[in-house]
Amino acid sequence: MNYLSTLFPAYAEMFLVIMVSIVLVVDVSLPKHTRTLTYLLVQLSLLGCSLITVATHTMGAAHLFNNMFVDDLMSDVLKLLTYLSVSMMLVYSRSYLMARGLFTGEFLALVLFSTLGMMVMISASNFVTLYIGLEILALSLYAMVALQRDSAVATESAMKYFILGAMASGFLLYGMSMIYGATGSLDIHTIATSIATGTAHVNLLVFGLAFLVAGLAFKLGAVPFHMWVPDVYHGAPTAMTMFIGTAPKLAAFAFVMRILVEGMQPMMVHWAGMLMVLAVLSMAVGNITAIAQTNLKRMFAYSTIAHMGFMLVGILSGTLEGYGSAMFYAIVYVLMSLGGFAMIMLLSREGFEADNLNDFKGLNQRSPWLAFMMMLLMFSMAGVPPTVGFYAKFSVLNAAVQAGHLPLVIMAVLFSLIGAFYYLRIVKLMYFDAPESHEKIYIQPDSSLLISINGLAVLGLGILPGALMNVCAASVQQSLLLP
Repeated sequence: MNYLSTLFPAYAEMFLVIMVSIVLVVDVSLPKHTRTLTYLLVQLSLLGCSLITVATHTMGAAHLFNNMFVDDLMSDVLKLLTYLSVSMMLVYSRSYLMARGLFTGEFLALVLFSTLGMMVMISASNFVTLYIGLEILALSLYAMVALQRDSAVATESAMKYFILGAMASGFLLYGMSMIYGATGSLDIHTIATSIATGTAHVNLLVFGLAFLVAGLAFKLGAVPFHMWVPDVYHGAPTAMTMFIGTAPKLAAFAFVMRILVEGMQPMMVHWAGMLMVLAVLSMAVGNITAIAQTNLKRMFAYSTIAHMGFMLVGILSGTLEGYGSAMFYAIVYVLMSLGGFAMIMLLSREGFEADNLNDFKGLNQRSPWLAFMMMLLMFSMAGVPPTVGFYAKFSVLNAAVQAGHLPLVIMAVLFSLIGAFYYLRIVKLMYFDAPESHEKIYIQPDSSLLISINGLAVLGLGILPGALMNVCAASVQQSLLLP
């Protein structure tokens, strides 16, 4: 019992492993035509993880497994938001998946396994733990994309995702091995100390750092390592696309913060330049290429690339304000993406995917409330005040200006103006074009309520962003021990 009491920082992960096993056993005994009980068990698992995460929170950082696992404020906040986003994804996608025969026990188990991987990534304090969490997440996502086995497009997307993901993992492992060779440790804090005291081999460090940044860029979908993003977003069923494009971004943010900021902060003079190139290319290629897209999922894919560029701007500022604003941006991006992909699924029906721009023509005439929600989401993605997307971009750019990156900020503003075109084009289609179909839109009550909360939250957080921003700044400051 005394030993178990020392494991409290990992209680949420242990609970989720147990619940995954229960979900798999229960699902086997259920009739194939119903998955309601399995679905409820998964939602209860996420709720249980939330309660455990809150109950086991302590002031300061609690380390476990020889400092390979850490429970701090940043990890707890990101985990709670991960549970919330996964739960929202399940609510949004249930009817969509049922209509396509994809609402299976395998899918729900993969969702929980992916969540476990994200939790491990968020709380990792060692390169080994980081990689284990990353692979639990990645392998689950590969299988999830390929779950629609009779779809050649989905299978092709899964193969591309798997091959490029394996390449990214190779980059990361090679970079980690170089860092180990330079410092003699895989522990993040030991690496930081070794670099700060000058005992590490600098040339080997820089060599390993380049591979680390390349691997991180693959996982974020930053240019020029973005090739998988449009094809996977387009080819996967929309529910899987929503999952890939939302909660894992929170884990990816934690991944970058743990490696670059917590472990390699003394090497910032080297990695900041690399991040700057990635940020500029991502904002340029993402925003410009998105203009030419007629498929909404591909447009969101290039939009994701551009948004990751903005998030990197906050990280490379190298200040508490920059890191806090980057965390705020990642959270806001997940909220906006959940609503955007949800709209595609809510307008889809059996045998029809509402993933083309023309499918949103005249939406205001068919459903004024849904059109209003979509307008709020598009305004927020474009950075139009008073939505939260505007404040997220403003806080990131303000931190970059204070850090002396004025040319970068000017380029970011220009690319943001370019990006506003393809978001506002959707608003124009909904309000000023005639609908191509007058078929009645039917939405489940839980999804209808959730999309309303989602859309209004984008507006509400834009008007009153202070509380969430303060939580982000406090999380980063406490977890990374910044002044």
